Amino acid sequence: MSPESGAEPTPEERRALFRVVRGEPTDEELAALTVVLAAAAAGSGGDAPPVPRKVWGDPAASHRRPLAVGPDAWRTTYWSR
Repeated sequence: MSPESGAEPTPEERRALFRVVRGEPTDEELAALTVVLAAAAAGSGGDAPPVPRKVWGDPAASHRRPLAVGPDAWRTTYWSR
């Protein structure tokens, strides 16, 4: 339906999630747009639980830990904590 026609929209046009207002996209382009919009709508819920961070990828692991103080502190330098 074009805005100039002044005709009432069809039931299919009223149910449509989006419409092309300019240009003549191919069926493949419309399919790609449909997939992108469906994925964006499905991913915008925010209901997914946060993904736990992996220890090996944690940026804080690259920082130096505080030095141990006291007698024999040098022995615990490379012990894991």
